[in-house]
Amino acid sequence: MTSYEWIWQTGPELDPGRLYTLLSLREAVFVVEQQCAYQELDGHDLAASTHHLQVLAAGRLAATLRLLAPDPVNQAVSIGRVVIHPAHRGGGLGHDLLRAALTRIESLWPGRHARLSAQAHLQAYYGRHGFEPVGEIYVEDGIPHIDMQRLADANRK
Repeated sequence: MTSYEWIWQTGPELDPGRLYTLLSLREAVFVVEQQCAYQELDGHDLAASTHHLQVLAAGRLAATLRLLAPDPVNQAVSIGRVVIHPAHRGGGLGHDLLRAALTRIESLWPGRHARLSAQAHLQAYYGRHGFEPVGEIYVEDGIPHIDMQRLADANRK
């Protein structure tokens, strides 16, 4: 069984090497593996309100995601850039990753909803964590997506 190290950092806490590693994994999966040319650098990664979860296995990045907290207290926290290295898929790491994100949201922003833009084929996957579709399926960067939201009350179930 693989042993993982879980690290949370805000944007300003990321050193250049760690940022490079995060961006490299995201590019390898989203751009190369999924053959989706899109603008990965969106200006959010280094913000103080951005929280990055990095999961390391033997010192190497196995998975990551980021949380974006908007300023208005009545808006949902966004979960995004959820990515797992191909060598670490299929063992439940994704579910652990999502649970860690939801725990962090409840801890830092109690009572805030969580939202994400899911690839449409992962709708049932996120549904297992209390996310429900909001709106219709749309195509973004050539891939069908659907917006999903998890109400803050679902955090207590």
